[in-house]
Amino acid sequence: MDFTPSVLTAAAGFGTGLSLIVAIGTQNAFVLRQGIVRRHVLPVVALCAVSDVILIGIGISGIATILAHAPGAITVIRWAGAAFLLAYAAFAARRALRPGALDTPQEVGSATLATAIFTCLALTWLNPHVYLDTVLMLGSVANNQGDPGRWLFGLGAAVASVSWFLALGYGARFLHRVFARPGAWRALDAGIAALMLTLGITLVVQ
Repeated sequence: MDFTPSVLTAAAGFGTGLSLIVAIGTQNAFVLRQGIVRRHVLPVVALCAVSDVILIGIGISGIATILAHAPGAITVIRWAGAAFLLAYAAFAARRALRPGALDTPQEVGSATLATAIFTCLALTWLNPHVYLDTVLMLGSVANNQGDPGRWLFGLGAAVASVSWFLALGYGARFLHRVFARPGAWRALDAGIAALMLTLGITLVVQ
């Protein structure tokens, strides 16, 4: 049996999935921050990876076609996501401007596990771009592969997602020494605030 087509299909899924995931966004910024402070890294990484795998599965299962004809659902997600992103931008800006929050990396990352999980879930499931990219776009490409190609494509995309979040979450710890300086935290939080604000406004004016 020739496994070459199967391997190529999975590799295509890996490349496509990675190209969508690696782009700087709200979810990646949050995982990076948690990785730098080495706090709740495993639950955050696992939650992001599992969420992506579920979304990829939803897209491949054919829900992408249904969602494409339900613009109202995307609209609700868009407004909820915009509200959350703007609120998160305000908190990040507050951290960047308040010297007391920049004393040590431990204090910067002192959020509870429940808070980290809630934030991670909101940044993932209230982000309309996740549905547009992961469910609609990736799901459509996968379904063009036929059976069982679409599942092999999805498997490759899922492996890409898990690999990326593991690398981002645990690779960020090598930046720990850099972020021992308050100025580095100020710059990171200012950048996160600007990113969240920009994406939030973009969702509102669409």
